[in-house]
Amino acid sequence: MYIGIDLGGTNIAAGLVDEKGRIIRQDSVRTLKERPTDEIVKDMADLSKKLIADEGLKISDIRAIGIGCPGTINVETGEIVYANNIPMEHYMMADKLREFIDLPVYIDNDANCAALGEYAVNGQGAKAFVLVTLGTGVGGGVVLDGKVFHGFNGAAGELGHATLICGGKKCTCGKEGCLEVYASATALIEQTKEAIGKDPDGVMAHIAEAEGEITGCTAFEAMKQGDEYGKAVVLQYARYLADGIVSIENIFQPEIIAVGGGVSNAGEALFGPVREYVNRTGYNKFMPKTKIVKAVLGNDAGIIGAAMVARNGIGR
Repeated sequence: MYIGIDLGGTNIAAGLVDEKGRIIRQDSVRTLKERPTDEIVKDMADLSKKLIADEGLKISDIRAIGIGCPGTINVETGEIVYANNIPMEHYMMADKLREFIDLPVYIDNDANCAALGEYAVNGQGAKAFVLVTLGTGVGGGVVLDGKVFHGFNGAAGELGHATLICGGKKCTCGKEGCLEVYASATALIEQTKEAIGKDPDGVMAHIAEAEGEITGCTAFEAMKQGDEYGKAVVLQYARYLADGIVSIENIFQPEIIAVGGGVSNAGEALFGPVREYVNRTGYNKFMPKTKIVKAVLGNDAGIIGAAMVARNGIGR
């Protein structure tokens, strides 16, 4: 048994996870990220102890703890080199957590953990597996031969910051034209707003008014109702995403690319045009093709992946 902790800006989610990546019990507490980080880590330890006690176990029944954390991570030392969502810089999180609970602790970037968790249950033993997540930004991770690919400095897998359009829109990373600026859920909402501006009395405008906001689902719902503006937004967004996926495919030639995040819930309305474009333009058009599938774990990916980081760490 392992404990996986998904440290987010809003919540600390943790779970007891078995060797096969199944969550046995889980719970969460608020992060309250503006307080001292030591207090956050103590809450992580207390939450872990609560899970262990609630399941009728002892600390000695747990092999290790894994943590998924936003930011740049030194996976060898357990140091948070830098994180901005939860303000941390050169913070030795693994060492600090061990002060509160006497277990081995392993840590990785939260997106890498999500990729490893998704691979554990959805990877079908692939030699190369990529997770792409469509949320506020575009995140994900690369799993090669069952292990997260970190690069020489631990910062590999920043899929959202591959350049999609040279000299394009400014990204929060400081660069221009990143995939994230065009294929994130945030980008889709902006694209929908622009289309509504051109058709202020149209179907999308009425959907947004009824729901009280413009969301990543608005254009898909309008397309379902036969609206041409909604269809145009969806197909353009799918093309942006597909272009990014083609680049990922051409670089790694993974057996599987899983796409997660809220936008992925659009199902075939999104995946259909994405697969069509990727299969038509990818470099492996004359070879076995990469499977493009929907991620299945949702919010549990971080917990399961963090536990798999702990499992893999024990095996080092």
